[in-house]
Amino acid sequence: MILAIIQARMGSTRLPGKMLSVIGDRTLIRHCVDQVRQAQLIDRVLVATTVGPEDDPLVEEVVGCGGEIYRGSSTDVLDRFYQAAKAHGADVIVRICGDCPFIDPEVIDRTVRYFLDNSDSYDYVSNVHPPSVPDGYDVEVVTFRALERAWSTARMTSQREHVTTAIWEHPETYRVGVVTHEENLSHLRVVVDEPEDLEMLRAIYVRLSGRPLTLANVVQVLREKPEISVMNKRFEREAGYRKSLAEDRYYER
Repeated sequence: MILAIIQARMGSTRLPGKMLSVIGDRTLIRHCVDQVRQAQLIDRVLVATTVGPEDDPLVEEVVGCGGEIYRGSSTDVLDRFYQAAKAHGADVIVRICGDCPFIDPEVIDRTVRYFLDNSDSYDYVSNVHPPSVPDGYDVEVVTFRALERAWSTARMTSQREHVTTAIWEHPETYRVGVVTHEENLSHLRVVVDEPEDLEMLRAIYVRLSGRPLTLANVVQVLREKPEISVMNKRFEREAGYRKSLAEDRYYER
């Protein structure tokens, strides 16, 4: 069973409560859930959040739109993913971040298809190591066995927070593959971490005028309206990961 797990919480340090921010006609988390549901190769979609009371409104929103929820650790996101995957009997886990509301189901399917076609060769496949898609279209696919191994061996706080780093950081231990987009679009940022990101995605959504939230359509808007793409240009990709590395320490369970 292929389980998509959307990582989401309300306690973002840079943009608190962003999961319930509205883009157009629905919340950010609902956009993300709706987009992932359209992927043809996903059997089940689950939102993994925390047991903290601050995430109760997020749970209500997801359940209200017919979504499934798993609640776990606030600090050990790797454990949250592992326990969710284990509880649902997943063979393959597709990791999506909830702050990627425009994630393209075709991008998801392409990454999963590559993994399935090469399942004898890889434990983990992504389109972000190195990236060739815009920030906000990240897809990671990992076997349950590899996730379980990482869960049992990861000892650093950065590895517990960022879920898959204990895997892709160690290609000598795990068989790591990458899917490359035809055109390198990694310079674009279509993710919601900062207030400027949210305003940018709202501007894109208005100019889509009801067209599907595909990567091609979003890129077309940014090319037609280049002033939109500079709204969040000052922010760097993977800033949160680099911050975690700078503050890294051994994780105490």
